[in-house]
Amino acid sequence: MITSIETKSRNRYESLGNLVDFVQTDQGLIGQTDCGKFRISVFDHGIIRISITRKEEFDDFSYAVVGGPKKVNQQISVKGDQILLSTALLDLHISKYPVRFKFLNKEGHVVNEDDPGFGTSWIGDEVTTYKKLQEGERFIGLGEKTGNLDRRGAGFVNWNTDNFAYPLNSDPLYCSTPFYIGIHNNLTYGIFFDNSNKSHFNFGASNDRFASFMAEDGDMDYYFIYHDNVADIIESYTYLTGRMDMPPMWSLGYQQCRYSYYPDQKIQNIAKTFRQKKIPADVIVLDIHYMDAYKIFTWHPENFPDPKKLIDELREMGFHVVLMCDPGIKKEEGYTTYEDGLRNDVFLKYPDDTYYTGEVWPGWCHFPDFTKAETRNWWGQALKAYTSLGIEGFWNDMNEIATWGQMMPEHVMFDYDGETATTKKGRNVYGMQMARSTYEGAKEQLNGKRPFNLTRAGFSGIQRYAAVWTGDNVAEDEHMLLGVRLVNSFGITGVPFTGYDIGGFSGEASVDLFARWISLGSLSPFFRGHSMINSRDAEPWAFGEEVEEISRNYIQLRYRLMPYIYSVFHEATATGMPISRSLAIDYTHDQWIYDERYQNQYLFGPNIFVAPVPSDQEFCKIYLPEGEWYDFHSGKYFAGSQHVIVESPTEKLPMFIRGGAIIPMQCDVGSLSEKTDGILTIHIYYGRKSSHFEYYEDDGETFKYAEGEYYKRQMYFEPNDGVYHMEKPTGSFKSRYDKICIMLHNFKETTDMVEVNEQQVKVEVMNFSHLKPITKFDPVGPENKMAKEQVKTFTIDNVCDNIKIVF
Repeated sequence: MITSIETKSRNRYESLGNLVDFVQTDQGLIGQTDCGKFRISVFDHGIIRISITRKEEFDDFSYAVVGGPKKVNQQISVKGDQILLSTALLDLHISKYPVRFKFLNKEGHVVNEDDPGFGTSWIGDEVTTYKKLQEGERFIGLGEKTGNLDRRGAGFVNWNTDNFAYPLNSDPLYCSTPFYIGIHNNLTYGIFFDNSNKSHFNFGASNDRFASFMAEDGDMDYYFIYHDNVADIIESYTYLTGRMDMPPMWSLGYQQCRYSYYPDQKIQNIAKTFRQKKIPADVIVLDIHYMDAYKIFTWHPENFPDPKKLIDELREMGFHVVLMCDPGIKKEEGYTTYEDGLRNDVFLKYPDDTYYTGEVWPGWCHFPDFTKAETRNWWGQALKAYTSLGIEGFWNDMNEIATWGQMMPEHVMFDYDGETATTKKGRNVYGMQMARSTYEGAKEQLNGKRPFNLTRAGFSGIQRYAAVWTGDNVAEDEHMLLGVRLVNSFGITGVPFTGYDIGGFSGEASVDLFARWISLGSLSPFFRGHSMINSRDAEPWAFGEEVEEISRNYIQLRYRLMPYIYSVFHEATATGMPISRSLAIDYTHDQWIYDERYQNQYLFGPNIFVAPVPSDQEFCKIYLPEGEWYDFHSGKYFAGSQHVIVESPTEKLPMFIRGGAIIPMQCDVGSLSEKTDGILTIHIYYGRKSSHFEYYEDDGETFKYAEGEYYKRQMYFEPNDGVYHMEKPTGSFKSRYDKICIMLHNFKETTDMVEVNEQQVKVEVMNFSHLKPITKFDPVGPENKMAKEQVKTFTIDNVCDNIKIVF
C-alpha cells in the first residue's frame, strides 16, 4: 500500500497511514496514525464529523458551523483490523491498516467509502479525501455552480471571484458553499467540507475511480450526513450551518434596480409610474451612483441633496429603499469614514503591519477586516448614517473581495477572530462576514424591525445573514435558464432566499426574453429587475404595452400568492427547506429529472411546478414526475410520470399544481404594506392522496414572532374521508384575514352544498383563471391561450378555532 512518494519537486504525497493507537471520547474517538491523527465526533444519529490533521491540535474554529453535537447513544467496538462505531442510523467502519472510513446504513449497504488506495492524503500542504465512486452515483449541490444539475463528471473550485458577465460554464463564481449530496442505489448522503481555504471538488472528472474534495491548506474537516431522503439531509446540514430569520415581508415583493437611478427626481418618477400603471412593487434599489464619488456612507450632493425627504416620500407611496454597500473605503484625507477607520484600526494589513491598498470604484482603497469583532461593530455603528434616514435594506456588493486586476495578494492578513489567517483562508469568508456585520449592525439599530440584507459573496452559513443573488448575469435565454439552476442549487445547499437579475444585468433583453424572465422571476424567492449602465431602460413598461401587461399579470400573481410564499419562507426558517426546490429533492431517484431537457424544472414551494422555457419556444416538452398534476392555467388534469408537450407562448409560463395541493392566496394589492380586503382564498386541488400545508402569518416586520406573536395553522386534506380540516391556530398574533374563501378545483362529485362544522353551506360554481387574458394583443382570441376552468367556491367567517369541511 502506498503511503508516501518523493517527487522531483519538493512536494510529497503522504497518506494518513496506519493506526498506531486510539482512545474513546464522549463524542466518538481520537486515533493516532503514523502520519497524523483523526477524530470522529458524533453530532447526531445521522451526522458524523471526521477531522484529520498533521498538526498538534485540530483546527476547530468555524464561521460556518453553529450547531453543536447532540447527546447520542453510540457503540464502539473492535473486530480484528476494524473499529466499528454505530448509531441508530449509521455504522462507521474504520480500517486500521491503513486508516480508511466506510459508512453503511443499518441494512448493511455501503452508503459512502474512502477509496481504498488513497483515503485522505496530502501533497505538500494540500489535503484531499478520495471517495470511491459507487455504481451509477450522481452528485448535486455545491450551490452557485454552473453546469448540470447532476455534477457527475465535472470538477469545481471554491474561490469567491468577481466574475462579470460570466460564461455559461464559468467557475468559480461569487459564493462558496462546499456541501454536496451523493445519490446511488436508492441511497442518499451529504458531505460538508468545512475548510475556507481554496478548495477543489472532483466528481469523477477525468477519472472513473473516485470523487474527491481537496483544500490547498488546513485540516481535512468534513461532516458526513445520512438520511433516506434529501429533505432530511438539508435539514441536518442547516442544523449545522444555521437557518435564516424571517425576512421583512416587503422584501418579498418586486424590487426595481438599475446601475444606476439618479437624480432623485428620476427615482420618484419610477415609483409614481409603478403606481399609475398599477404594477405592484415594494422596493427601489439604489446602486453606487447615489454616493459622492462612490464613497460609502455619503450621498451625492447634487443628485441627492435631501435623501431623507426622498426616502420619506417613497415610503408614503409604499416603497422601501435598499442601498448598495461596497467594502472599499477610499484613501482620502478629510473623508470621515476613512479617518475613523484609521483611528479604530479596522483595515486589512500586510504582514509588516501596513495597510493593504487595492483599487476599486472610489479609487485606491483600504478594506475593513470583517473577520475582526471590533471591525464588525465599527461597521454596524457606521450604518447609522443610513438607518437614521429610515433605510432598512442593504445590498453588500463587490465583497469577494473585488479589486481591479482580480489578484488580491495572498499574504494579506486577516484577524479571523483572533486565529489569524492570510488571504488563502480569509477570502472565501470575507463576503459572509461583511454580510454578518451589516445584518447584525442594522438589526441592532432598527428598534426591533427586521432588516433586509442582500449579498453577492458568501460561504456556508451565509443564509443566517443575507439573501444571495447570482451576480452579473447576461441577457440571454441560456443565462435565464442557468439562473434557475443556480437558485435551485443554492436551495440544496441551505440558502433559500436567492434570485437573479431579471432581464439580465449585462446586455439587453429582447421583448420576449424580458417577458419570459419576469414570469419566471415572479416564482423565484428573490424578485428583482436589474440592468447595467448604458443599456436600454428595463422597467416592466419599457418593452411595450404587451410586455407591460404580461409583467403586471405575473407580478400581481406573486402578490396574490404571498400568503403561500410567506408560509414557505417560514418553513425555511424552521427546517432549511428551500423556496425554489430542485426536483431532485422530492424525486431524487427519478432519472428523468436529471435529463438536460428537464433539469431546470422545479417546485416553487411544495405545490407549484414550474417549467422554465426559452423565450422563443411557443411549445415545449416537459416531464411531469410521479403524482397528479393540474395545468395552472386551464385546470386540465395530467397523470404524473409522463412527458407532455404543452403550449408556452410569451404570456403563458408552463405551470402545474400538485394534486392535493392547498394554496392560500389573497386579493390584488399594489404593495405589501397595503391592506387587503380581509379575505384569505384557499385553493384546494383534488388529489387521491392526503396532503398537508402549514399556514403562517406574523406582523411581517418585527422579531416578535420569536416570542410567540405569530398565527400558525395546520391545514389537511383527506380525500378518502372527503374532509378538509383547519386546526386551531397557535400563537398570539391575530390573523389579518377575517373571512376564508374556499375554491375547489376538480371536485367533480361535490354537490351544491358542503358541510362546515356541521352546518350546510351553499357552493357556487364559477369560471376562473389565475391570470388575466392578454386580450388587446391576441387577434385570434384569448380563450385559445388562457382557458378558464370551472371551480366551486364558498366563503366562511374566520372565527372558529377548528374548521372542518365535509364535501
